[in-house]
Amino acid sequence: MYDDGLGGWMATRRAKTPAKIALIFGEGSSMTYGQLADGADRVAGLLWSSGIHPGDRVAFMGENSPEFVQVLFGAMQVGAVFVPINTRLAPPEVAHVISDSGARLLIHEPDFFARVEPAIAASAELTAIVTGDGQDGRPGLNELLVDARPAPAVTGRSLSDPAAIIYTSGTTGRAKGAVLSHQNLTWVALNTLVDYDIVSTDVALMISPLFHVASLGMGLLPAVLKGATLVLERGFDAGRALGLIQRYGVTMLSGVPTTYQLMADHPDWATTDVSTLAKLTCGGSAVPTRILNAYEERGLSFSQGYGMTETSPGATSLAPTMTRAKQGSVGLAHFFTSVRVTDETGTPAPVGTVGEIEITGPNVFSGYHGLPDATAAAFSPDGWYRSGDLGYLDSDGYLFISDRLKDMIISGGENIYPAEVENLINDIEGVTGVAVIGVPDDQWGEVPWAVLTVVGDSVPTTESVRAHLDGKLARYKLPRNVLVVDELPRTATGKIRKADLRSALAPRK
Repeated sequence: MYDDGLGGWMATRRAKTPAKIALIFGEGSSMTYGQLADGADRVAGLLWSSGIHPGDRVAFMGENSPEFVQVLFGAMQVGAVFVPINTRLAPPEVAHVISDSGARLLIHEPDFFARVEPAIAASAELTAIVTGDGQDGRPGLNELLVDARPAPAVTGRSLSDPAAIIYTSGTTGRAKGAVLSHQNLTWVALNTLVDYDIVSTDVALMISPLFHVASLGMGLLPAVLKGATLVLERGFDAGRALGLIQRYGVTMLSGVPTTYQLMADHPDWATTDVSTLAKLTCGGSAVPTRILNAYEERGLSFSQGYGMTETSPGATSLAPTMTRAKQGSVGLAHFFTSVRVTDETGTPAPVGTVGEIEITGPNVFSGYHGLPDATAAAFSPDGWYRSGDLGYLDSDGYLFISDRLKDMIISGGENIYPAEVENLINDIEGVTGVAVIGVPDDQWGEVPWAVLTVVGDSVPTTESVRAHLDGKLARYKLPRNVLVVDELPRTATGKIRKADLRSALAPRK
């Protein structure tokens, strides 16, 4: 099964633990690994009979569900490339992902019918299937799977073959598809097993969406690899999450500081039995001291980490035992990954010196789909991935993040690239300059603000700018506040000094 990549995982897991509960979902429904593998087989058969062959792209738009997992592994079994779509994207963004990836088949949940319709209408080659029983004349996945015949064995695949294309917003304003191979996703799962001590008896509560690479690469895949149990949640509700932790004896939970804060602030926090929680991981940004305190009072501690879509996504991890001793650090490089910090010449920087963070290892992606220039720019001459983030290593090898070279905003665990928002705001009549920056926020970590210069009598407001962007971007990308100023701070070459803006606006929440 090794040479089959992720396509062989279901058959192996069915042979080893057919009766073990793989998924818990809905109001107590469950599915064994044997049933999950059978479902993946039926999906593979359906895909093959629909003309999906090795290298073809299969897109999926839906929340955490058994269908998501079955389509993922079914696509892998026929050698197809899985393209998960962020369910928070607006119709133009969805259309870009589908057209740019070249997806031939889209499987989506009924709730997203309106958002996928423009992409479907624009492509004569795209076939669409609705999960469940179908909708508005579109075939339903349930019915199609009943008559699905087994797919033939696919040979000649390599671990270097693409397994998934996961879209990440780019600094140029267009989402780029990071191509992750079977090797990339296998090694990030192995890194997770090693550094987070995943075991077969673990019960992982998946409150973060599987279309995010963190939940996919460091949640779903390592759990399946070990034969652990996943509790799939379609969204996050603090009170419900606490109830599920107690009901199922959840041992693993991954989230962002916002989710952990909301749970600690919930009225049920003090009375919920959280004693089974052994592995709490937090990403997106550093865990604030107030959250560390709240969880340590209940005998719980965090693993923290750093990574990005291009590293599948794990690059570093900070063990719970070092949370206080190395507070502010994102930890050491994962077991099968290496991290370095370089200066402007690409030379490794001395200990304690800030430079660009670079990563190498079998979990690092091969490049961006259809973008050879962007791919070449993403790697150093000796093949290390250039993160675009600034940081330093201490004398023990622990990584500390200093700043984001690319000005990325992380709001509630979602990445927001300012250029994408700025490009659309520039279309507003009268706008002569715009800078979108992240401003600290107690709940979300950061929220986007837009700072504008304008000419004429019509002065944009927060409401008018948001209305202009609504439907073009996911709502979490819309500025929470819009400020109009006389002049934007700029360098001698005309570039906006966003660091100055962030510093000036940080106290103003």
